[in-house]
Amino acid sequence: MRSYETKLPTLDALLKVREQFRRDKRVLVFTNGCFDILHTGHVDYLAFARNQGDALVVGLNSDASVRRLKGAPRPLVTQDDRARMLAALEAVDYVVLFDEDDPHRLIKTLAPDVLVKGQDYAPDQVVGHELVEATGGRVVLAPLAVGRSTTNLVNRIIASYTGPA
Repeated sequence: MRSYETKLPTLDALLKVREQFRRDKRVLVFTNGCFDILHTGHVDYLAFARNQGDALVVGLNSDASVRRLKGAPRPLVTQDDRARMLAALEAVDYVVLFDEDDPHRLIKTLAPDVLVKGQDYAPDQVVGHELVEATGGRVVLAPLAVGRSTTNLVNRIIASYTGPA
């Protein structure tokens, strides 16, 4: 077994982790996203999220979900590869896939203590904020890495191959 594979539990196994965290009064942090092409903005964001508690769960949009949200040809990297790369990061404790367009059901099921999204959202725009706040949890907005985005990276790659020969 590769070391990161323990970070890719089933939802049932993750719920057992959640129960143990409650018993131990440890703080479980949740964030989500597509993470199609990992870049330093993602790394900084995930490190920030991890620092909000004792463990970080990343809800990862499935390939079908990314396609619905971003359109074809996204995702550029398969869900299995995206999950493995996220799991290999030190800041990430667990990765769980979800197939819906947003993580509302997953947040309701997991009931994290802290919900993290980027500062491009207002707290009341974060999907699941009401679920987390209703149980005494909090929403934290992470600073954005200016100029770091998958779209910018893809556009630079395209330009490098279609520019002057």
